[in-house]
Amino acid sequence: MRRAARSARAGYTGRVNRPVLGARSRAFLKSLAHSLAPVVQVGAEGISPEVVRATSIALEDHELIKVKLGQNFPGERVEAAEELAAQTGSVAVQVIGRVVVLYRRRSREDPKRPRIELPRR
Repeated sequence: MRRAARSARAGYTGRVNRPVLGARSRAFLKSLAHSLAPVVQVGAEGISPEVVRATSIALEDHELIKVKLGQNFPGERVEAAEELAAQTGSVAVQVIGRVVVLYRRRSREDPKRPRIELPRR
């Protein structure tokens, strides 16, 4: 019961299959993210349900996104990256300054938009 209450408070969405990235995969995703522009911006209100929803939609569309934390963001950047990753079922690839790079494998097949193929181990 305590675990369920703690998970509900933390905003856990029920996603269990968060990908685990090795060093090669993380480096590969960092190189792909270099040329990307931020898709989602987080303001002074912090990580709200609307931000989580927008991030989840962007991850479903793009798989790899940048999230910009605004100057008035009320918290630690690394903690915010981990919280947003946990709530969206993604992985925080990188945090540089106020920019967070998130990755989540696309759940549905779309032949027009191929999935990102991570390097083999």
